[in-house]
Amino acid sequence: MSAASMQSRFDDAESFTSMPFEGFATSGRTAGWSTPDMSVTRASLAPAPLFPGDVLGDLMPLVRDLAAGKGAPVDYVAIGVLTVAASLIGGKRWVSAWEGFDQPCILWGGLVGDPSSNKSPGIDAATLPLRTMEGELAEQHRVVLMSHATVAERAKAERKQWEDRVKQATKDNAETPDMPEEAEAPEAPQRPRLMVQDSTPEEMASILAGNVNGTLHLRDELAGWLDSFERYSPGGRAFWLEAYGGRHFVVDRKSQTKPLVVPFNGVSVLGGIQPDKLRDALLGVSDDGLVARFMWVWPEAIRFSRPRQIADTARLERLYRRLQQIHRPADETVTIPLDACAADVFEEWIADNDADVRQAAGLYASWAGKARGLALRLALTLEYLTWADAGGREPSCVSVLSLTNALTLIEDYLKPHARRVFGDAALPPVEKDAAALARFILKEGLQRINGRELRRDARLPTLKVASDVEAACAALEEAGWLREAPSRSGNAPGRQRKDHLVNPAVHGAGRG
Repeated sequence: MSAASMQSRFDDAESFTSMPFEGFATSGRTAGWSTPDMSVTRASLAPAPLFPGDVLGDLMPLVRDLAAGKGAPVDYVAIGVLTVAASLIGGKRWVSAWEGFDQPCILWGGLVGDPSSNKSPGIDAATLPLRTMEGELAEQHRVVLMSHATVAERAKAERKQWEDRVKQATKDNAETPDMPEEAEAPEAPQRPRLMVQDSTPEEMASILAGNVNGTLHLRDELAGWLDSFERYSPGGRAFWLEAYGGRHFVVDRKSQTKPLVVPFNGVSVLGGIQPDKLRDALLGVSDDGLVARFMWVWPEAIRFSRPRQIADTARLERLYRRLQQIHRPADETVTIPLDACAADVFEEWIADNDADVRQAAGLYASWAGKARGLALRLALTLEYLTWADAGGREPSCVSVLSLTNALTLIEDYLKPHARRVFGDAALPPVEKDAAALARFILKEGLQRINGRELRRDARLPTLKVASDVEAACAALEEAGWLREAPSRSGNAPGRQRKDHLVNPAVHGAGRG
């Protein structure tokens, strides 16, 4: 329904709808209205900071080109590249600030935005080379399985012959022959995985048992992942909390004779989520630290435009392949330390961050409390991204440049985004609904609204229940936006329409 037809349904026959907004000031129709609180349109949504391009150095032009090619905010691609890079390093390299303070290379990236904000294309831009690499590994695994099938069939035949000899020996009362090594069935080879898109905790544990450097869990819609934690088996949420830490993990199963050993329980996570669904996820559970593990970003929507330059996707693929090929000695953890200067800078920053945590509250306090570990993980990822792109010898330490870039990313970008996400998503529903209704009134230039028609025609996802609409209208009354104006068509008896007049001043303020 068009804005014009929507307006006409809300207006009654003898209202002042044809009068231009400027006419209200001289008509006296603003009499009795208070000054409207225009801040309700923003709820508590903080402004979105721009991604600090300097932290990616020479890679930033590539990230911009990738984003432009998909019509996505650069934030989505940048966070995607960082998360993918961390997943490819995974358990092969850890970072250490000093003795006893080590962190694995695991990052969780949460991209927040409305359905039309191009989250998925942004994710695609960052992960396309990974999909190619995953396909190659799948084909290699198919060949390995064929070879395994040959050995398994031979083992089956050898075992049958051995069993026949055992039966004959038993019949002849002779010595029981030993089972030959060739008769032992080989274990099925695990498929190498660079990314997994939908997995239960049990399935993921099995995948990690055969992928000792971890993997990437890619979810186009994080809401489905968050909703699934307890759907399949108890303890699902606890498993994913563990998967951020990269520690040794053992799964005991009744169905198996021996436990499943996961040497590195490390999974990087990348996905998108809509603001309303994120609000439900944040408010629906107690704060156990899971949402605080994400690098949440919620950029402003951008206007789609034709890209001016084709992105060098081959460069991104070369970079990813080099990270994939990092060697990890068997049963050995390779730890990369901060250099001496970086360690000093990190220690000073910790004091400032601790002060930030003490002054904070709620989900943001939880997030900032985990920023220490995030800073180290980001520093290691940035160090190896630079190396993988430029070439040369593998880093022997994390430089002060990589650390300061990581701290810049946290202080100037991720912290403001965390405040933006937690501040708006954690709002009580009535405040969120009132903000959505206020923005709709401004957008459509409405001068009178009716709750029933709003539910039917306005297409506001969260305003489909009568009680929700009434609560939002009541909140806007308190903010000086609305005034009850019940009406009845003609002299017909019956219940009056629950109309509200809109304060004429909101339109002048909205245009100013």
